[in-house]
Amino acid sequence: MNKKSTLEPVEIARIAAAAAQDKKASDIAILDLRGISTFTDFFVICSADSEPQTRAIVAAIEDTLREEHGVRPFAVDGSTVSQWLVMDYMQVTVHVFHKERRDYYALEDLWSDAPRLAMQA
Repeated sequence: MNKKSTLEPVEIARIAAAAAQDKKASDIAILDLRGISTFTDFFVICSADSEPQTRAIVAAIEDTLREEHGVRPFAVDGSTVSQWLVMDYMQVTVHVFHKERRDYYALEDLWSDAPRLAMQA
């Protein structure tokens, strides 16, 4: 069944973060980029310990949003080999990093002026 989503972007971000948490992602952050970025409203950033965990986190986010809310990503880019996968939900961009790769790219430092949101409203 293909449901029409009525979720706000902040809800998509929180659902993605919760799905990542269910797969034991670490250091989950939701950055509020409204008024700062022209290409997305929220970043969800999390870390994984291994390639299988990275795949599990991405699958959990994709499955939860699609099956429970009818929301599909516009695109998914990257690979477990690159240790960085990006899921584009238009107003929400989800970044799943291997820990070392996350430290290297330091997105939170680049977007340090963005407020962090709690996972729960």
